[in-house]
Amino acid sequence: MPDRGLFLSLQAIRRQLAAMPHDLYLVRLIHHATRTAFPGERLWTANQLIKEPTVRFLRMRNREGCDIYIQPYVENYNAGYILLDLDYGNNPFSLDRMRANGHGPCVVLQTSHGHLQAWIRVSPQPLQLTVASTIGKELARAYGGDLASTDGRHLGRLAGFTNQKLSRRQRNGYAPWVRLVYAQLGLATQGTALVEAAMRLVNRASIPPKAPGALSGPLRRKPVAPAHHPAEAYQIYQAWLHRLHIPQRFPQTDWSIADKWIAKELLQQGTSVTVVAALLRGGSPGFPRGHAHPEDYLQRTLARALSELQGRAFPALRAPCVGNAPPW
Repeated sequence: MPDRGLFLSLQAIRRQLAAMPHDLYLVRLIHHATRTAFPGERLWTANQLIKEPTVRFLRMRNREGCDIYIQPYVENYNAGYILLDLDYGNNPFSLDRMRANGHGPCVVLQTSHGHLQAWIRVSPQPLQLTVASTIGKELARAYGGDLASTDGRHLGRLAGFTNQKLSRRQRNGYAPWVRLVYAQLGLATQGTALVEAAMRLVNRASIPPKAPGALSGPLRRKPVAPAHHPAEAYQIYQAWLHRLHIPQRFPQTDWSIADKWIAKELLQQGTSVTVVAALLRGGSPGFPRGHAHPEDYLQRTLARALSELQGRAFPALRAPCVGNAPPW
């Protein structure tokens, strides 16, 4: 007896991939309850993804509670596709405005009632992750998208499977299907302009080299004025986040560890302590994240980063671990 569900999944996947062609796709399966990734990340071609055994495997994992995510893959780059998460219920004309402005998507998915994901192809060539993240953030601001889903490596959903998030369940209690609303091969007509504008922003956000010895100054107790606009600090933070492959290595990111690692990289390049503090303050997602004493947290983070770089050369900055503080 024909498996109608398998047929519909295959049809949706074929249409989605045909509208966003690429050599390789990264596929990640994340269990909705535990938020843990299914062991191993798979790189598949379109031909491999549309084979029945592959789709049967993905459907089985989906029934077990895994959400199915996908991204056109280029190592250390963005493949030229920008993903937007849209709350269509609050912005019913966002897609019309996108098309009118030359930012029309090649793929639109309905991930649950009132929620859409749109893939916009802005370049036939790979983009630097900082450039792609900048474009994503600008488009999200323009069309009411989710700013937390704008980094250049953000994964989108694959059509033909169910959305397992409990918050997205239908009134009957069932998980909604991720449906393909629109699929059309093509570049956004204003894609080149978006890329050029983002490149100018990223170039302005570059950190100037510091003089030797810039690491020796302690972090001031009072907040200092950021050396960069908050949006630029965020872009710099995101660039280092992906350069260090932190989201890939730790799907459930511990931002305290991420802050320390990024601080170490910036300090090692000769960036002053006060500038690094300002970048963490303005760029670390959600900062201060409920810290009762944000400046004390920054001081401890930078002290640990400095001590790991310089051994015990900065004893005055080192704060003892108390209570349940992480042992790094």
